[in-house]
Amino acid sequence: MANSKFEYVKSFEVEDEVMPPNFIVVRIVGRDFRRFSVVHEFEKPNDEKALKLMNQCAIAALEEFPDVVFSYGYGDEYSFVLRKTSKFYQRRSSKILSVIVSFFSSVYVTKWKEFFPLNELRYPPSFHSRIVCCASIEVIQAYLAWRQRDCHVQNQYNTCFWCLVTKGGKTVMEAQEILKDAKEQDRNELLHQQFNINYNDFNPLFRQGTCFFRTKVEDVVKYNEDGTPVKRLRRKASDFRSENIAGRRFWNEHATLLKELGGFPEDCIKVNLDYIRSFQFESKLMPSTWIVIRIDGCHFHRFSEIHEFDKPNDKQALDLMNLCAAAVLKEFQDIIFSYGVSDEYSFVLKKDSQLYQRRASEIVSAIVSFFSSMYVMKWEDVFPEKELKYPPYFDGRTVEVASLP
Repeated sequence: MANSKFEYVKSFEVEDEVMPPNFIVVRIVGRDFRRFSVVHEFEKPNDEKALKLMNQCAIAALEEFPDVVFSYGYGDEYSFVLRKTSKFYQRRSSKILSVIVSFFSSVYVTKWKEFFPLNELRYPPSFHSRIVCCASIEVIQAYLAWRQRDCHVQNQYNTCFWCLVTKGGKTVMEAQEILKDAKEQDRNELLHQQFNINYNDFNPLFRQGTCFFRTKVEDVVKYNEDGTPVKRLRRKASDFRSENIAGRRFWNEHATLLKELGGFPEDCIKVNLDYIRSFQFESKLMPSTWIVIRIDGCHFHRFSEIHEFDKPNDKQALDLMNLCAAAVLKEFQDIIFSYGVSDEYSFVLKKDSQLYQRRASEIVSAIVSFFSSMYVMKWEDVFPEKELKYPPYFDGRTVEVASLP
């Protein structure tokens, strides 16, 4: 498009640079994972294998993207904190959130069989993602405190709910009514008195969530002729858990976090409500405009070489892209037209679309995530004799057009 008569189209792309010195946090949340967990028969209230699969995706993201220095997740969500000086994709919000959610989705499908060898993946999982701007390390501290508090509240409620249903003989409606006005202490007493359960004895994986960041660990790099290992210090993603990840005691004892992000000056006792509103804010696209979502393969030149695609065109690779596009149109009814070539596809939504209340980040992330999952799921069907050697991923952007020529 550069230096062509169509170069003006780039002016329609939504301007979404995250201005420095803001920290960039990418928050990923499962898209309709309540249904996904039912269809795939996840254990209630927590499925340890499903949580470990999410953790593996987070580890992969830290290994793939050096600018990600910290992650925290629980349930069907994960947050990734980029270093303050990051220039990742020129700090463009749509690019950053789409690349990370695309990679996360691809890894989720790729590793599914490792954790659920007897459970068929019945349809593509997908995720929403958004950018949260944090003006200072204190705001990041508040964000992490907010998310871990939500982890605790959700897990405690779900534990009570499923105990009432599966052990207490209550219906779903009865359990909801019992817990409707119950406070934290009430829920603890319910578990202890009715089911002889001490909530604090639950697996920290469920109660606290999981952090990942890189630390120096001793790793075997090779073996000598006599079989003795040769070890070196390497930076690898390691998992950590704490009752209070936003506390000074946990945060400030890790040199990596202090160096890359900075230290917490004091403990976060209560999260400012204005901060929470800012964490939840998402901008919306203008009404009565055409929305076009364009996705492009990331580093697909290398991907095509490693997977030995035919040159100049590989029919099977193009068929796979077309299969994914057709699946996207079926999944998102507001998409009325798509066009693709090589490793890119564009999707046009109807002009009056209210998909996700026209929130750009939700639209682009859902489409890119679904496309990525479908690409991995259908790989074996299209390339039965080729192993998928690593997870592919795509970036996405939003183009907003007032009228069509």
